[in-house]
Amino acid sequence: MLNGKIAVITGAGRGIGRAIALHFVQNGAKVVVNYRSSITQVEELLETIKNAGGEAIAVQADVSRDEQAKELIVTAVKQFGRLDILVNNAGITKDNLLMRMSEADFNSVIDINLKGTFLCTKYASTVMLKQKSGKIINISSVVGVTGNAGQTNYAASKAGVIGLTKAAARELATRGITVNAVAPGFIETDMTDHLPDKVKEASISNIPLKRFGKAEEIAGAVSFLASEAANYITGQVLMVDGGMVM
Repeated sequence: MLNGKIAVITGAGRGIGRAIALHFVQNGAKVVVNYRSSITQVEELLETIKNAGGEAIAVQADVSRDEQAKELIVTAVKQFGRLDILVNNAGITKDNLLMRMSEADFNSVIDINLKGTFLCTKYASTVMLKQKSGKIINISSVVGVTGNAGQTNYAASKAGVIGLTKAAARELATRGITVNAVAPGFIETDMTDHLPDKVKEASISNIPLKRFGKAEEIAGAVSFLASEAANYITGQVLMVDGGMVM
């Protein structure tokens, strides 16, 4: 589906980002794996991609910082000559009840999850506008639609990603650039591994498919939106949540 395409994936060292990188490579893309600190996982990912016959480079960058986000995109274009796909996946959580949440914890989540998406989209779209083509896929969350107790910062950031997606889609559509979002539900990642069993059981009871999703299932949805099969889809939010939010 993605043969010969060049893709930047932020926060690709582990979890959903890692799965997206592997899925893209399996479908013929060359990938730029962005990470902030997970160097060991990134080295392992690059080795896996190389052994599978794929091509990838890693770029360390904190996407919440303007110059580093810009350099990430610049490096990708220098290496591969163009940029076809951007996946804004980098994200963190710092959960707490609203009245106990510090300003620092609120700001850090907004900075990575929302500001990072804005900065990477800004610099990638500059390249894509000249090409008159491109696909941008932002990873939001069902929490950005429903809200969740103890996650005011995370919910606000992911709701912001949805608003950013729709606004950017309107701005960029005339140049052949599509912008969409994927909103995962509960997915088997490091984040959900640390949840208490009672919380997992309660969560599963609210999911019609009665299980957590897999990172590979998110990757499949992202790959579809990045492919030519989705050329007439823009400004949309695709829920990949086992039916939790209908």
